[in-house]
Amino acid sequence: MTGGLRVDGAGVAVVTDLGRSRGPAVGLPVNGALDQYSARVANILVANSEGDPIIEVTAFDFAFTAESDLLIAVTGAPMTLLVDGIERSMWEPVSVGAGQQIALYEMAAGLRTYVAVHSSFDVPVLLDSCAPDTVAGFGVILTAGTNLAVREVGPSIVNPYFDMSLFNLDVMIPYVGGEAVIDVTDGPDADQFEGTRSRLFHAPYVVTAKSNHIGLRMTGQLPVRTSTDEVVSRGVPVGAVEVPPGDELLVLHRGRGVTAGYPVLAVVTPLALDALGQVRPGQHIRFRHTTVERADENVRAWRAHLDRLRQRINTIYACLGIQSLVEPGQLGSVDNRSEPTLEGIT
Repeated sequence: MTGGLRVDGAGVAVVTDLGRSRGPAVGLPVNGALDQYSARVANILVANSEGDPIIEVTAFDFAFTAESDLLIAVTGAPMTLLVDGIERSMWEPVSVGAGQQIALYEMAAGLRTYVAVHSSFDVPVLLDSCAPDTVAGFGVILTAGTNLAVREVGPSIVNPYFDMSLFNLDVMIPYVGGEAVIDVTDGPDADQFEGTRSRLFHAPYVVTAKSNHIGLRMTGQLPVRTSTDEVVSRGVPVGAVEVPPGDELLVLHRGRGVTAGYPVLAVVTPLALDALGQVRPGQHIRFRHTTVERADENVRAWRAHLDRLRQRINTIYACLGIQSLVEPGQLGSVDNRSEPTLEGIT
């Protein structure tokens, strides 16, 4: 039995995952979903592994028709989600019958929305990842008429209980829009900006139209490098805040090259990288200094939240009698203690 979906309309949409972790070892960028939190949550909501292939929709409307019964979840930048013309909610599982059309339109804020489908998609991989790579000429770019097959089609998962909000999943939904606050730690070259590096935190920066998945260019009050030593090309992390010659700041994102030769003033934290993935050209951002220790604490809280969400989802599917969606060994009591607020997420 085969199944999946047919794309009816797509502006800018690709199939991606959490990235190519083996890529940098052979000179390829890691790439992958620019808002990793939203991508992970979407997959958890449909009982997939967090790193399974997922659709990333950027900026424009997107529509597809289910060619088999599907369980989907839509997260990320807020859009209007319609199933055969009936509005449904993002950030929760949605049951779709074969032949129904799903439409996403009017992205109100943010830049990227994610669509996960239970059992995920059967797509090519390079170094264990389906993430598109423009340099290597690899990846699945979605256009009208594209057919995406799911890996496995099981029994019908159309369930009337999915048509009503019976459960409070307590998903942390990031705020997008307005002035984004981006946490950064000190970079390896912070001392080379003695006297002016505090400028990074005193005024907002504006994201320019030359920004993309490789990096975001920003205008604003730039720190001045005091050292005259040449910066040798070296490995740079995703999230490096570089100060190249000129009048712009450059923040490297997941499509960045493995090496670079500009001084690195700061490094964006993992959670704040997700926020940057939702920033639009023309939007203002404000950098906020934090410590590596505090950033690690936030990542641990983020991980605990995702684990609790997985447990809640498994409990719900078990209660509905949909055992095929319950991961073996994952069903148990849910820890309902209040969770810490994640800086950079909420």
